Amino acid sequence: MSIANSAMLVELNISVWGATKLDRGASDELTVNKGASSNAAQVRKNLMAGSGMRKEISDYASKCRLFNNQQTLAWSDKGVRLLPTKNFMHYKQTLNVMETHFNNLVDNFIRNYPTLIQQAQANLNTLFNAEDYPTVDEVKDKFAFKYVFSPVPVVGDFRIDVAAEELAELSSKYEASFNDRLNDAMKDQWTRLHDVLTHISERLTETEGEEKGKRMHESMITNAQSLCELLTKLNVTNDPKLEEARRSLELTLLGVDKDSLKESPALRESVKTKVDDILKRFDW
Repeated sequence: MSIANSAMLVELNISVWGATKLDRGASDELTVNKGASSNAAQVRKNLMAGSGMRKEISDYASKCRLFNNQQTLAWSDKGVRLLPTKNFMHYKQTLNVMETHFNNLVDNFIRNYPTLIQQAQANLNTLFNAEDYPTVDEVKDKFAFKYVFSPVPVVGDFRIDVAAEELAELSSKYEASFNDRLNDAMKDQWTRLHDVLTHISERLTETEGEEKGKRMHESMITNAQSLCELLTKLNVTNDPKLEEARRSLELTLLGVDKDSLKESPALRESVKTKVDDILKRFDW
């Protein structure tokens, strides 16, 4: 099965109003008072001082971007990601929920915007300048949650009227670029798995004088188990070696949790031995 049939491209763009403003007057005053040169420092105002509502939107946008990166594979330098069709339903349903929540946060922020400006005025004091603030309509346009799906282009499908020789060269160069992107996407999966295995191995390494289980967290196990499940959807080339490594980790962690690891030195040693074996077995 070709990649064009087993994956699609997705581009997610989330924009959030930065709500900061350079105050040149305050910057000049600061540098003069400190005896510094005029370009030594800047005063950048938080236009929403005294409120965390805009930051809540920004933090949630970061969470959405992280989800996008975790559930897809790198494909281009411009933000386009490769989404395996096996993961489409989960990705799309989750993104729909995220979009709704993001828009609700923005709507709540816009409703309270005039009040938030008043709060900012009280917190900024003499730094406040009403001209720094966009209108309600202007600030609303600074928030956006957009995504678009598109097919993976078929290699060599150049529908243009050029000589056969030039067309063959274009197709050849595109195919090389396509293969490079696909190799990078698969390498990303190996890197994720290697990072998880290395993390487990390091945490299970016994250190003399260290309290048992001190460096262990439940997320060490749950994150690894979640990755094992995710990799069943992200393996777009059906790489048998990747599946073997994934399955080996999945079996290693079957029935394992933080508490059992903390209480059983034998289990810690057994899990570490199996994890280290996976690390040695494959060409990372």
